[in-house]
Amino acid sequence: NIWASWCGPCRDEHPYLVKLSQNDKLEIIGINFKDKKKHALSFLSKEGNPYKEIFIDDDGSLSINIGAYGVPETFLINRKKIILLKLLGSLNSERYQKILNIINNEK
Repeated sequence: NIWASWCGPCRDEHPYLVKLSQNDKLEIIGINFKDKKKHALSFLSKEGNPYKEIFIDDDGSLSINIGAYGVPETFLINRKKIILLKLLGSLNSERYQKILNIINNEK
């Protein structure tokens, strides 16, 4: 999940990420996009940290190199590193359910 504390849609989707992080079939890796560290840490401290690990992308190059267009953006990747789903924009209840359906049916 590519996110930033300054991103309104990232803030909107954050509760869905927190709920997803409670699923033992899923590990969420974050890429913090062009953010100030203190703002990112403050946001996660206040809203919850759904990420198993967070990479810092100060200049946006990491996100661009993996094919992202902006924030928020979410990739669902299986253990074989196959992209099962790429979502541009924020998660909502429909997208949250779509992710759950995929991970619950993934072998």
